[in-house]
Amino acid sequence: MPRYRLRIEYDGTPFHGWQLQERLPSVQGALETALQAMAGTPTRIHGAGRTDAGVHATGQVAHCDIEKPFPPHRLRDGLNAHLRPLPIAVLDVAIVPDSFEARFSALRRHYRYRILNTRANLALDVDRAWRVPRDLDSSAMQMAAQRLIGKHDFTTFRDSDCQAASPVKTLDQLDVLRQGREIVVLTSARSFLHSQVRSMVGSLVYVGEGRWSADDLAAALALRRRSACGIVAPPHGLYLTQVDYDPLP
Repeated sequence: MPRYRLRIEYDGTPFHGWQLQERLPSVQGALETALQAMAGTPTRIHGAGRTDAGVHATGQVAHCDIEKPFPPHRLRDGLNAHLRPLPIAVLDVAIVPDSFEARFSALRRHYRYRILNTRANLALDVDRAWRVPRDLDSSAMQMAAQRLIGKHDFTTFRDSDCQAASPVKTLDQLDVLRQGREIVVLTSARSFLHSQVRSMVGSLVYVGEGRWSADDLAAALALRRRSACGIVAPPHGLYLTQVDYDPLP
């Protein structure tokens, strides 16, 4: 039975997250419905990251095993046909070894968070970015962000419902870049805690607004207490952009 790796993008707005949920629309559920329509049997799909409700992806990765073999391009095109008109696209498909696991084989996950620093209402970017009307000092945000790089106990930036075995994670990148009125936060790590990225971004916005200093952010991290976190950024500005793996043999 061949194993397939899928690279997927989606608009998370109409879904209650990636993970399959009873009687609620999910990205995983939509993909499994499309897979069953093609393969003729129920097929489970496993994602690299369980994005929350409203979170988007431009580079989600998943794997599945299908009894009926398909050439990769036919599986891609067939799935896209069955997914229409849902805002999900299978970008490419590859046959991979049985040892490949979308979640557990991942070396690093990359996220982008979009902030539109503008007093005007959003027109084209509704549900695509977080509008913050107060002027943000992106340079101060960038300097403060570097205090979170490395291996830390991220309990402060961990959702209270997080089921991870340990709050200790190693953050490889956290950069804040301004492009006109848009501020982009780029972050990467092998894995993240539930709501960690959104919690870090919200706290960085406190720095940008002048409510917190870099020392305040570092102190909040050191407290290892959820109540020390700043505001949690809304989900609609967050994008899973890439998942890294070892090269295929």
